[in-house]
Amino acid sequence: MLAVPERRGKKLSALEDELGSCRGGALTARTMILILCRILYHVGMKSTRSIAQSPSAAILLSWLSLSAWSLFARSLRMRLLSLPCSRCSLCFRRSLRSLFSLCCLGYASIGLAQPVVENQLLTFDEWVEELRAEALSLGIRSETLEALDTLEAPLEKVLEYDNSQPEFVQTFTRYLNLRVTARQVERGQALLDEHADLLAGVQAKYNVQPHYLAAFWAIESNFGSATGGFSVLQALATLAYDPRRAQFFRDQLITALRILDAGHIGAERMTGSWAGAMGQLQFMPSVFFSYGVDGDGDGRIDIWNSLPDIFHSAANFLSQSGWQGDERWGREVILPANFDYSLTGVSERRLLESWRALGIRQVSGAALPVADMEASVILPAGADGPAFLAYGNYRATLAYNPSTFYALTVGHLADRFSGSGPIQRMPINEQAMSLADVRELQELLNLAGFDSGEPDGRVGRQTRSAIRAYQERAQLRMDAYASKALLERLQAER
Repeated sequence: MLAVPERRGKKLSALEDELGSCRGGALTARTMILILCRILYHVGMKSTRSIAQSPSAAILLSWLSLSAWSLFARSLRMRLLSLPCSRCSLCFRRSLRSLFSLCCLGYASIGLAQPVVENQLLTFDEWVEELRAEALSLGIRSETLEALDTLEAPLEKVLEYDNSQPEFVQTFTRYLNLRVTARQVERGQALLDEHADLLAGVQAKYNVQPHYLAAFWAIESNFGSATGGFSVLQALATLAYDPRRAQFFRDQLITALRILDAGHIGAERMTGSWAGAMGQLQFMPSVFFSYGVDGDGDGRIDIWNSLPDIFHSAANFLSQSGWQGDERWGREVILPANFDYSLTGVSERRLLESWRALGIRQVSGAALPVADMEASVILPAGADGPAFLAYGNYRATLAYNPSTFYALTVGHLADRFSGSGPIQRMPINEQAMSLADVRELQELLNLAGFDSGEPDGRVGRQTRSAIRAYQERAQLRMDAYASKALLERLQAER
């Protein structure tokens, strides 16, 4: 790590030689670039030396230093880009590209991720030009980057979606009922028949069963009819310009430009959700880039229109996420009356034989099958709702979307496509908690000595852990489920 500044020093010398040989009217540009390079070089050397003395001091120094020169560099680059063309334009552009490489080595020398400076320090148009320069330095063709010319100011609608919070926490009952209907089941079965040959070929290659692929397809885009009407470039640019998760969405935007550069889709046809999820699979650009497959052999990966590409890409993702083609996702089960609810959750994995010994049975009353498989007990609606044994394919589904509701719904819909019936033990009148209810629950847990984190109205891992700890002390069923009844109990104890 400490040898990187030496490499950067050599790159600086090479850049000086290149600019020193420049002839023409770009003297001002040449001088300004060399000044900036010297600043970058010495900032990096100073930051590197400080690492050996104090890592915490190095982090602070590097953040402040990089932030300061980033502002200067951005202003300088905008001035340079505004210079009139001259005989030295080619030399100037090569030098500017070398400058960006030098910056990258500067970041590497201190072993830290590049800090995201608040984008509001630049106008949106300036930010787009900075993005263009970065993309050019990464080898994306200038012709491809003409798509950036169509970007407008950040879309308020995208920011509204990103900032919106539902008034109530969605229940498993409502989530499932919105996505698994008699009409969806009938349509899915018809499409499975229509595309049987294609899906059989995909199964042979990736070992993913057709009814599961159809279930993902249904839930992600309603069999391709609801892919989102946003320009992916515009949506990602809006979110990348916003400072909250700027680096993540900037990386996604750069990857989207790479996809355009490879000729997979035209910019005007690259549509998706407000968050930049694309096509009938709702892949983010990074997932597309890593797992997309040209299933029809036309040289492009088109998850918007080509069913071979869509099914091959989805199956490839699942296969590489650990999907097993000779296993189901899981099954609904009945828990014994004396079941220890502290054993629920994906972190608790046991062989089927172990669960069978504890008295868990299939929902029909039959014994669990004999198989060398691990499973977890999942309770999406608490101890009074349905219980499921989730196998390895459930975990592979979580790689697609880490939501318990999502993974259970995909598995259940796939079962319905295969002729299985509805879930047998759905809760009656499952009550939704409002965000205000959840925040109060978190506050009361904290006051009672059970750390649920900063009250935010969201039931995450820390909140569930706090609920389970409280339930253990109160000798309640330890299902870690946030409910109205639990809130009322805590209110009464206050």
